[in-house]
Amino acid sequence: MREVRVLPFLGMIALATLTFPIRTIRWRYLLRADGEVLPFIPLWHATAVGFMLNNLMPARPGELARPFIAQRLTKARFTSALASIGVERLMDSLVLVALLVVATWAGGFAADTTVAGFTVSGLAWFVGIVAVVALAFSIVLVNWPAPAKRIADATARAVLPDRWAARAVSIIDGLLGGLDSLRSAHRFTNVLLWSVILWLVNAYSFYVGFAAFGIEASWSAALMLQSVIAFGVALPSAPGFFGVFEFFTKSALALYAIDATHAVAYALGYHLGTFLPITLLGIWSLLKIQVGLREMIDGNRDTKGATHASPE
Repeated sequence: MREVRVLPFLGMIALATLTFPIRTIRWRYLLRADGEVLPFIPLWHATAVGFMLNNLMPARPGELARPFIAQRLTKARFTSALASIGVERLMDSLVLVALLVVATWAGGFAADTTVAGFTVSGLAWFVGIVAVVALAFSIVLVNWPAPAKRIADATARAVLPDRWAARAVSIIDGLLGGLDSLRSAHRFTNVLLWSVILWLVNAYSFYVGFAAFGIEASWSAALMLQSVIAFGVALPSAPGFFGVFEFFTKSALALYAIDATHAVAYALGYHLGTFLPITLLGIWSLLKIQVGLREMIDGNRDTKGATHASPE
């Protein structure tokens, strides 16, 4: 790490940090309020705070903070924002699987090649099938919502008091609203396009990081590395994914004959270098919007069962 090349290292950090504004741009296509395009800045604050919290706290609280802040700062409903993040994750999974397949093909690996105990082909098939099935179900649900609403309404009224049943049905309406981007071919195409841009930029940050740490590896190694890390850190782990990130980085780079010591140095340098900017930006956004952590926790708890006319 003492021998790192400064300019590529700074370029790596800049590229990795650039993915967060790209996420915000994509989110504007995913999330609308009564068909209205939401402003960039409030959604940026929600994104920055969400990923900052994921870095600093266990159990990914940022996934709930993002929709809560979007609700507070815009006309978006909490449940719609939450569902839009679910669609975001599905699109990420599909793009990462596609890039993993490209990396496997370009690297000439056999189908039974293993990374951290998982075969590459098995990982791609599992994640791909789950994402495709979930996406197909969401598309059917958003295009033919009436049967789902009838079933939800009948089930809620059968098992809940009327007051809570009405709230449950309202939550279903909000979730369906968050899937609305899947109904529009224009919006869906833009979401897919920005998802591809997001993960190509992220992969390029890994590739520039190779140059910073003197690692001789191809562009396909960067594609492989980011997919393995992304699926690896999806598992429950410590705040900031420390340890898990390094383990999967070392395992993926072993495919390219990078020794463990060099791989772990790269993993630590990349992780620390890209961890700090979004964490500091998230703290700045949290101070800027003046929403406290306790308020977010209480607000998320209340919103799970609440029906609001405004701002949700």
